[in-house]
Amino acid sequence: MEEELKCPVCGSLFREPIILPCSHNVCLPCARTIAVQTPESEQHLPPLLHPRGPAPPAAAAAPGAGAGPGTAAGSAACLDSECAAGGGGDHADKLSLHSETDSGYGSYTPSLKSPNGVRVLPLVPAPPGAAAAPRGAGPASSSLTCPQCHRSASLDQRGLRGFQRNRLLEAIVQRYQQGRAAAAAAAKCQLCDRSPPEPAAVLCEQCEVLYCAACQLRCHPARGPFAKHRLAPPPAHPGAPGGGGDGGGGKGAGGGRKLPTCAEHDLENYSMYCVSCRSPVCYQCLEEGKHSKHDVKALGAMWKQHKAQLSQALNGVSDKAKEAKEFLVQLKNLLQQIQENGLDYEACLVAQCDALVDALTRQKAKLLTKVTKEREHKLKVVWDQINHCTLKLRQSTGLMEYCLEVIKENDPSGFLQISDALIKRVQVSQEQWVKGALEPKVSAEFDLTLDSEPLLQSIHQLDFIQMKFPVSVPPVPLLQLEKCCTRNNSVTLAWRMPPLSHNPVEGYILELDDGDGGQFREVYVGKETLCTIDGLHFNSTYNARVKAFNSSGVGPYSKTVILQTSDVAWFTFDPSSAHRDIVLSNDNQTATCNSYDDRVVLGTAAFSKGVHYWELHVDRYDNHPDPAFGIARINVVKDMMLGKDDKAWAMYVDNNRSWFMHCNSHTNRTEGGVSKGATVGVLLDLNKHNLTFYINGQQQGPPAFENIEGVFMPALSLNRNVQVTLHTGLEVPQCVKQTKLPNN
Repeated sequence: MEEELKCPVCGSLFREPIILPCSHNVCLPCARTIAVQTPESEQHLPPLLHPRGPAPPAAAAAPGAGAGPGTAAGSAACLDSECAAGGGGDHADKLSLHSETDSGYGSYTPSLKSPNGVRVLPLVPAPPGAAAAPRGAGPASSSLTCPQCHRSASLDQRGLRGFQRNRLLEAIVQRYQQGRAAAAAAAKCQLCDRSPPEPAAVLCEQCEVLYCAACQLRCHPARGPFAKHRLAPPPAHPGAPGGGGDGGGGKGAGGGRKLPTCAEHDLENYSMYCVSCRSPVCYQCLEEGKHSKHDVKALGAMWKQHKAQLSQALNGVSDKAKEAKEFLVQLKNLLQQIQENGLDYEACLVAQCDALVDALTRQKAKLLTKVTKEREHKLKVVWDQINHCTLKLRQSTGLMEYCLEVIKENDPSGFLQISDALIKRVQVSQEQWVKGALEPKVSAEFDLTLDSEPLLQSIHQLDFIQMKFPVSVPPVPLLQLEKCCTRNNSVTLAWRMPPLSHNPVEGYILELDDGDGGQFREVYVGKETLCTIDGLHFNSTYNARVKAFNSSGVGPYSKTVILQTSDVAWFTFDPSSAHRDIVLSNDNQTATCNSYDDRVVLGTAAFSKGVHYWELHVDRYDNHPDPAFGIARINVVKDMMLGKDDKAWAMYVDNNRSWFMHCNSHTNRTEGGVSKGATVGVLLDLNKHNLTFYINGQQQGPPAFENIEGVFMPALSLNRNVQVTLHTGLEVPQCVKQTKLPNN
């Protein structure tokens, strides 16, 4: 995490960090050194192309005139409102790069390089003799170029005070420094008899004990069982800097930390969040400032929302970090296998060559060299992968630790200042683990075979058989059964080619039968080795097989794998297809609405065969609304009651009675309604092609619709007066199967 806490300009831990418009951070003292003054008439030029020659005589300042805002010297002195107290003019002079006026040419402004390797632009002083700006030129303005993304930001009359302070980052840096100092002070010998104990000199990684020099010689000699132990220097800082000292929150709101005030209105605290500007604002900003017509939301609500987004993104990076750790273990095991296999090949080669006596002596040396080169190549490739993966893992871990420290903070406005940028960084960090990044680039096997059968006259031509054959059809793909699985009515299949296959593969063909033992059909053709097929039948058995092809033709089929889909459907409400007024919670199992009008939400499952039953529990029912329950096509209209178009079949019900509706046609009025706590059951029988509804376990009217065919999705329409929770994965209850009520 330490890399996240270092300024990109000075390379040290942040001091008084400020947030640039591009969301990057920089120290306030460093910001003063990289600011650039630009006359208004030259602002269209890049900073490195501004002329720096001497001013014409007519542009000289009048005698006795002070360095005002219109002069270069005045601009240098007025970069920041704090420069007056800190002697900004002298500081700028020390960083000046004088122009080569004697040569008659304007000098080139070189860039400086920070300790982190980032190039930054230095402060540009006024050339000698240019005390005043040329006549006709506007007043000088100031700008600041980000040292990381090189975006330029103009400074207003407030100077650097116009940028917001990153209080969250400042607090984390302070806590990190305290934790590092505490860890350094705590590195004492754990076996010392002296009081106080001597400072630790080494740490045994196997014993996990800190020793001073004397105790190490006495208690941990480098012989016997201790000879193989690894001694390392004592840790300089804890594994989680700053953690645990104050509960992860530093100084909370009640711990004396001053509440942040608005940059525009010093007496007002932040209370709202401007969505348009992505910054916290106060009430005075909304009443009279530039945010008066912007979209604003409650500060606490946006704080929680951005924390949830960051946490969700961190989960993805955490999963990839776990995979990377497992991959490192795999690579280290691969090193051992390569070493062992290499030794085995060398031993076998020596035995065969020695059997051929003197004629094989010179040829044996050549063959040994080839084996060694092959082994060194494989080892180099694996070490390169280990170093690359370790670097990525360290960067991801540092970012994770920094983000976790940010989440611990209880400063909503400070968090929201940096949350957007952090969320993007975490998402980019997750995307860097591209497919194939966690797979070894070489195998542990050596593709070398020595043929010792030829006669002695062929000894001088003896060489490794190059495993190169004419291009032919690919071999049989191997199904990876540990990765093949089913979920609801979807199946996922994975396969790979055999390890020592040299024939090129241009693609794969995946075939699946119809679930009833019928003929196979192609369901996927492409280069991927992982495929998911959706929309299958529930409670069905499917057979799948795969084959590879290249320019020479199609290879043989793999073994057939048998996949069983779920007996019953498990699904939730689908947020991606729901109307925008629908609000989902409880892992997308509970639905409500923001509008007084009826809005439609669909389930995530699609049915085309079998018998399916699900229930919806009415959690809230106010002012006697008419929620509608049923099924629909994927393209159903979602901004009106379910059943008003020809894409839905539904029962809508109030507190006293219900109706069936399709194509806006109302039929079969039935007494009996719903209230808070009621349960509505939906029975879709695609074997008999009918739809039946139940309220509290009793059938509501006759079968609602018959002769329905096709693909249907569970559907619901409701307004803001109703809240419903979905229950799935249910067997058809016996009472539901047997209940038969007369038609009303």
